[in-house]
Formats: sequence, C-alpha cells, structure tokens
Amino acid sequence: MPLVTTTEMFKKAYEGGYAVGAFNVNNMEIIQGITEACLETRSPVILQVSKGARAYANHNYLIKLVEAALLECPELPIALHLDHGPDFETCKACIDGGFTSVMIDGSSLPFEENIKLSKQVVDYAHAHGVVVEAELGTLEGIEDEVKVEAGEGSYTRPEEVEEFVARTNCDSLAIAIGTSHGAYKFKPGTNPQLRFDVLDEIVKKLPGFPIVLHGSSSVPQDFVAIINQYGGNMPGAIGVPEEQLRQAARSAVCKINIDSDIRIAMTATIRKYLAEHPDHFDPRQYLKPARQAVKDMVSHKIINVLGSNDKL
Repeated sequence: MPLVTTTEMFKKAYEGGYAVGAFNVNNMEIIQGITEACLETRSPVILQVSKGARAYANHNYLIKLVEAALLECPELPIALHLDHGPDFETCKACIDGGFTSVMIDGSSLPFEENIKLSKQVVDYAHAHGVVVEAELGTLEGIEDEVKVEAGEGSYTRPEEVEEFVARTNCDSLAIAIGTSHGAYKFKPGTNPQLRFDVLDEIVKKLPGFPIVLHGSSSVPQDFVAIINQYGGNMPGAIGVPEEQLRQAARSAVCKINIDSDIRIAMTATIRKYLAEHPDHFDPRQYLKPARQAVKDMVSHKIINVLGSNDKL
C-alpha cells in the first residue's frame, strides 16, 4: 500500500470514536518500533517529521526509511506528515518531496495573518493532492523548534473556528485546550485538566470536522524514575493523564500527537542497559531493547489511549 492521506483515517476515527496516533520519527529504530506495534494491533498510523528531524536525519533518509516501512508493512495505512511546519517554504518542500500531509503552524501570528499563511499552504497542498492541518490557539512548552514560554499560551477561541476553517479550507484543526509541548507540562502537585468545555464548544461550531491535539504525551513516571535512577535528571516531569486523552478521542479529536513518551522510554531503556552492561559498545546491543520499548509504548497508547486497535 502506498502512503495515504489522513482523510479516510479521520472519517473512520470520527465515526468510530477513536483517534489515530501521530508519532514523531527521527531514526530507523523509532520507525520500526512504531510500525511493528501498529501492524500487530491493526491500527492506522501517522508518522510525523518535524523541522528538527529533517535537519537531524535529512529529508531523503527519512523518506527512504518510511518507504522501507511500507514494504515491510504493505497492509498498514501510513500517512507521512510534516509536524509544525513553520512557513510556506518548508511545507512546499515536504509536499514536493513526497509527504501526504503537512501542518502549517501560524498559531503565533495574529488571526488574519494566520489565515493568510494557512490558506497559501492549503491552496498549494490541495493542488498536489496533499491535506493540511492548521492551528488556532497556542500551546506552551518546547518541542524541537517550537518554544512558547509559560504564561504565553492561549486557549483556542470557539467563536473563531468557523471563520478560520471556512477561509483557509484546512482539512483538520489543531486546538489548544490545556495540553503543552515537552515532558514538563504541569508543575508537581497540580491536577492537570483538559478544557473539555472548550472542546465541546468547538465541536458544536464544527460538526463532523477532525480536531487535533498536540502536546499530548503522558510522561510515564516509571520510565522517568529509571532515567533518574541511572544518572538522569528529570525532576517534576508530568504529562497529560491518559484517561483524559481517551475521553478526547471519543469526541471529535481524530489525531493525537505523542512524542515525548517514546523519547523517554528509549532514553530510560538505553541508560539502564548501558549501566547494566558497561562493557558493551555496539549500538545494536542497546538500540534493540530501545526499539522494543518504543514498540511496547506505542502498543499501549493504541489500545489504552487512542482506541485505534483493530481498525484496519
């Protein structure tokens, strides 16, 4: 099966009350772990590439790794998506370079400028058979090139979504309802709560329209503990409760971005392995269990958070 767009994925997800997982990829082991988990759980998947990943691994390398996954998992629906495209030029490069979906992130711009930039990307993408995710509202936190200081984020305003979608003609909309980028989302001792009231108002304004959540890692505390046990320093890393994400997936949220959880699981596994095997030096020795950790994490998210298992 060739790469697909998210159009059919989101239609089925909306009607079925589940979300499709969007996982950021940077290397071979991450792609293998994600796609093996999706194949075993029979779940569609969105493989995401950020600006930082393209700078790190090179666009062509990532494309070929994804093509290898298509060969290994021919029955698996895979969309290749640009995460947080910062400008028209980056989105165009990915559209021209084989991506089936792009995100244009104009959320930091004034409303009219966000519309203008998003529409420019949509017009070009649609002419090339590619779908577009736009963003309205700003998430706090840090993810690759995206950095928004605490207190500078803003919830999506439900009264703006109809006009934004109508004028941009985007295919899905990323909203801000209390998630945030990175592993340090909430302060210790707080009770993280997503703004389901904002989500419900947006759903009323955009019935049947696919909604996206960014910054939705749950920051598994067992892996954080392993990192800290084996020389790491991640105090106060707290994420979004998984039960709240599952509730969102039962609504109009058709795509949930999960990034930090994979990185934390990999890092914890590698730290533990090297501490227990100080004489080992072959990267294959510690990357193999790290790949398995990715696979296990993705399987867990698919079954317990996204609800996208057995949907092929």
